[in-house]
Amino acid sequence: MKSNDLSYGVNRRALISSLALLPALSAVLRPGSARAQATQGPPLASWNEGPAKQAVLDFVRTTTDQASPKFVPPANRIATFDQDGTLWVEHPMYSQMMYCLDRVPAAQKQEPRNEEPFKTVLSGNEEAIAKLTLPDLEKIIITTLTGMTTDEFDAEVKKWLATAKDRRWRRPYTELTYKPMQEVMSYLRANGYKTFIVTGFGQDFVRTYSQQVYDIPPEQVVGSALATKYGYAKDGKPILIKVPKLMLNDNDAGKPEGIHLMIGRRPYAAFGNSTGDRQMLEYTGAGDGARLMMLVLHDDAQREYAYGPAQGLPDTKVGTFTQELYDEAKKDGWTVISMKNDWKRIFAFE
Repeated sequence: MKSNDLSYGVNRRALISSLALLPALSAVLRPGSARAQATQGPPLASWNEGPAKQAVLDFVRTTTDQASPKFVPPANRIATFDQDGTLWVEHPMYSQMMYCLDRVPAAQKQEPRNEEPFKTVLSGNEEAIAKLTLPDLEKIIITTLTGMTTDEFDAEVKKWLATAKDRRWRRPYTELTYKPMQEVMSYLRANGYKTFIVTGFGQDFVRTYSQQVYDIPPEQVVGSALATKYGYAKDGKPILIKVPKLMLNDNDAGKPEGIHLMIGRRPYAAFGNSTGDRQMLEYTGAGDGARLMMLVLHDDAQREYAYGPAQGLPDTKVGTFTQELYDEAKKDGWTVISMKNDWKRIFAFE
């Protein structure tokens, strides 16, 4: 794969209400996963010296020093992080959508469908798959993620996670987290901040591995939420069944709405990477006192990917970072993190 392969031209904003149907990944991660680890030595060791690193250090010092006029009481120390493209790799396609595509053959065995888009997916023709329409993808999502109990779905995902690997690095998806961002989360927690993941994708999906991968407990994950229906199995055991009903669309304006609903406090720090995170950063910055808003710019095609289209980078429909968003960040004092210039290393396995 070329380092800047932007295949699967799927619009995140258009897909978000459908992809919210993507539930749990396995809680059982293979040995060697990218679990966040507290590191010894100076903080933010994977960062190059510069304004971005200094912004984090200054923010923590200012808000945790009781002599500072911008001191933040421990109970109010909230930091929120988008996941896809902010904490781990999102190209060439979101991992949840990859799961859905991989799940089609098994779903087809259970209930054969001699129709599109299932015929195209089963053909394995990547060019044809990349051209699937939004309604096609919605059919795939609904077929692969609903109509089963949560336990049944968890079991299927465990099988997938045990073998599925990213095409470029040939590693499990959970190993593709950004070490510099892991360090930021650890540093904030070491200084009394409670870290939350606020993702546009499935809340249940992220909750099952957030503890192992990010050291963030499931109750500190806010995401798009799919409804469940309570019922009983044949043996009388209570069960929950995933149903195609969206309860919370946690993207764009839905992010601050979800934060208010699920956390109940305005963050003092917020991290994102795309237009879907804009309102979360705006909401954070509207509060009093010291605030930290940061956006990851993917500008390193050699070590990861390069896409924008901000600053003349290649356009993309997966994790779009527009010039308009870049300009807003500069105008409002947000920090744009250059993956190429600000990070010494990207992954723990490097």
